[in-house]
Amino acid sequence: FRQDGFLVLEHFFTPEECDSMRKQIQGIIAEMEVPLHCRTEFSTKEGEQLQAQGSSDYFLTSGDKIRFFFEKGVLDERGNFLIPKERSVSKIGHALHAHDPIFKQITHSPKVQELGRKLGLERPVVVQSMYIFKQPGIGGEVTPHQDATFLHTEPLGRVMGFWIALEDATQENGCLWFIPGSHTNGITRRMVRAASGASTCVEFVGSEPTYDDSQFIPVPISKGGLILIHGEVVHKSELNSSELSRHVFTFHIMEAKDTSWSKDNWLQPTPELPFPLLYT
Repeated sequence: FRQDGFLVLEHFFTPEECDSMRKQIQGIIAEMEVPLHCRTEFSTKEGEQLQAQGSSDYFLTSGDKIRFFFEKGVLDERGNFLIPKERSVSKIGHALHAHDPIFKQITHSPKVQELGRKLGLERPVVVQSMYIFKQPGIGGEVTPHQDATFLHTEPLGRVMGFWIALEDATQENGCLWFIPGSHTNGITRRMVRAASGASTCVEFVGSEPTYDDSQFIPVPISKGGLILIHGEVVHKSELNSSELSRHVFTFHIMEAKDTSWSKDNWLQPTPELPFPLLYT
């Protein structure tokens, strides 16, 4: 993990644990009520990101709630669904770990806590969680990025992602790709809350360098596998052009000891939901 900036742990969770998360999310989608004006399409391309999430309080205030974000092209201009709603969701975030019993149990499971201790984390807190669908045929690409662009800390190096494959992730259905060792060069771009009165709620400062495609290696993983992701390692995923989805539950933790969370981050702890300690 220290050398590459990521670590693959196959079969970390059981098939039953994966299925319980998928079943839980089906129930959440069945009850999904999203007001028309809140239906925003999720993108990682900077211009589209500013236009969609950036203009939306729905995104900005989702840090302590369970909210829904949609794939590109699944909504008509009035916000109505063009395909079945369960096939249209891109991700659900950003506080499943706090508000849903199954996802809370997985996030704080003894083996996750044990892993945190093995990694030497003294006071890890959970900052966000997401369920990502990577829908068949339309699951959008995630452009090369570093998580610390969005989740910035002083000092850097205090944020880590736990990425759980709820079904096999392959090159065909959009597995992750990494540039090994790319977590040692700091970051060049940040997404920050815009000044009040700006046309978007967030803006980017700095720019993402152009990465050499040949440096990325694919990291397929089977159902139940866990990938640990350093906050500064460069990673991406391609469009899912297959007929299979690639469901994932992912959450981010921060080592809170001697660390300050940037006040400019889009995601902020709230009085209702301070970042909960990973260790129970």
